[in-house]
Order: sequence, then C-alpha cells, then structure tokens
Amino acid sequence: MKAVLQKACNVLVSNMSVLVFLIGVFAVWRPEALTWVGPHIPVLLGIIMFGMGMTLTVDDFKNIARNPKGIFIGVFAQFLIMPTVAFGLVKAFGLPPEIAIGVILVGTCPGGTASNVIAYLAKGDVALSVSMSATSTILAPLVTPILTYLLADAVIDVSVSAMMMSIVKMVLLPVLLGLAVHHFFENFSRTINPFMPMLSAITVVLTVGGVVALSASKLLDVGLMMFAVVICHNAFGLLLGYILAKIFKLDEKRCRTVSIEVGMQNSGMAASLAVMYFDPVAAIPGAIFSVWHNVSGAMLANYFAKHSEDEGKIIDTSIKCV
Repeated sequence: MKAVLQKACNVLVSNMSVLVFLIGVFAVWRPEALTWVGPHIPVLLGIIMFGMGMTLTVDDFKNIARNPKGIFIGVFAQFLIMPTVAFGLVKAFGLPPEIAIGVILVGTCPGGTASNVIAYLAKGDVALSVSMSATSTILAPLVTPILTYLLADAVIDVSVSAMMMSIVKMVLLPVLLGLAVHHFFENFSRTINPFMPMLSAITVVLTVGGVVALSASKLLDVGLMMFAVVICHNAFGLLLGYILAKIFKLDEKRCRTVSIEVGMQNSGMAASLAVMYFDPVAAIPGAIFSVWHNVSGAMLANYFAKHSEDEGKIIDTSIKCV
C-alpha cells in the first residue's frame, strides 16, 4: 500500500504543472465548481508552508551562519530584483490598479516552495537554496508588507500591520511548526515526509483553481497580457539573479541556485494576500505565475543539468589526453 501511495505521489508531483494548467482551464470553464475554495485559500497556503517546514532542519539554519555571503547575496537579490522588475512592468504595461497590486505582490513575496527541487534538478547548491528559502520566508512578515506599501500605496492603500500579521499566521507559524515536528518527532516526520510533496501539490492545485474561479470573467479579458507580464517577470528574475551572483563572484552552482531562488516566487502567498486584502482579480498574476514558474524552472533545470554534463565530459576528456 505504501509503495502504491509513493508511486501516486511521484506521478502527481512530477505532473503538477500540467494539473495546475488543467484546473485553471476548468476553473475558467466552470468557475462555480471551485469558488468554494476561495475562503479556504489562507488555510491551504498554511498547509503548503507546513510542508516546506517539514523539509527543513536545524542544520539548515546553522548553514546561514556558516555561509552568510551566499545567503545574503541571494536574499538581497530576491527582495531587490523581483519587486523592482514588478514595479517596472506595472508601469511599462500600464496595468490597472487591481491587476498592478497583484503583480507587485508576486514581486515582494519570498522564494517559491518548488525552488529547492528545481535547484536539485539543476545541479545547484541545494543547501544554499533551502537556506535562502527559509531566510526569505522568515523575513517575509516584515519585508513583504513594507515593500508592497512602498511600491503600491500610490495605487491602492495597503495595511502594512494587517498584512504583516496575516503573513505571520499563514507563512511563518506553519513553517516553524513544520520545523518543530521534523525536529522533535523524527520518526513521525520520517513516515509522512515522503507524502508531504503530494499534499503540497494538491493544495497548490486547489489554490490555483480557487483563485482562477474567483476571477474567471476578468481573466478572459486580461489573460494574454498577464501571461506576457508573468513571463517577463519570471525571465528577468532568473536572468538578473544569475548575473548578480556572477558579479559577486559566486561559483557556478551557487549562481544557478540564486537564479532559481530569485526567479521562482511564492505566488501562492501572493494570490492568498490578494484575495484577502484586495480584489480577487489581483490574484490572477499569482495564479498564472504558479503555472509558469514551474514550467520555466523545469526547462532551466534541464538546461543547467545538460550544461553540467557537457562540462564534465570536457574535463574528463582533458584528463585522458593528459
């Protein structure tokens, strides 16, 4: 039975991007079937973040002290590049306020929960990826509301204190609870950890479906434009994250990791905050980002992995020649 569940888990997680796309299409076609998800989106995000916390250990946080340069550069890039690019895209595309706040929320949120897996597939520095995700998530209750206020207050009034408390409840506490369960109930966590990715995948799919259902009519009007904005946002994040890491002379593995961490946002958190504090339409950028960054991340990981194999062959050939 356990083997069957593990196989189902692997199939579900590996095809999450397809499932997210399919439920998005279904939500546009039959929004009434998924609008019930809307009030539960904060809880779903909490489940996702609890799953992330279950993958963390105390040693991951010790790694912050052992490797402050890489983490500092990565988190600095995270909260500099993505908010700045988001603001620039809002201005460049002349987005209406209810959509603009959604793009800015995506930019000001911490790194995405799938980035650690993508960093592993890309042959990056997984320890750095986990440490960056943990650090940016812990800083999010303070940094995300402040950045959102600075960049969006001229568009829509943002309650910094209310958003800060929501992020603490939806993101920080579930992560810390997951970490505590992993640390103090090691046998229990070892039993359920293999299935946490499946639970996270299901909640991500439901969250995207609920967000799209709440704004289905508007999505048809702004869909193509939002896809263009999201693709640009993600691409600039991946590219500029890599370039900034190179400027600070990080090695290749860490440059890849910073690129992935910067470009892959916690768009589920952005969508949840949009639904809670703004118009459901503001959740559209987060919903689309949830689909696209998994697709682009997988493609980039494939490129980086192939590049690593090619480099290995060149080095091996050189050694044989010598």
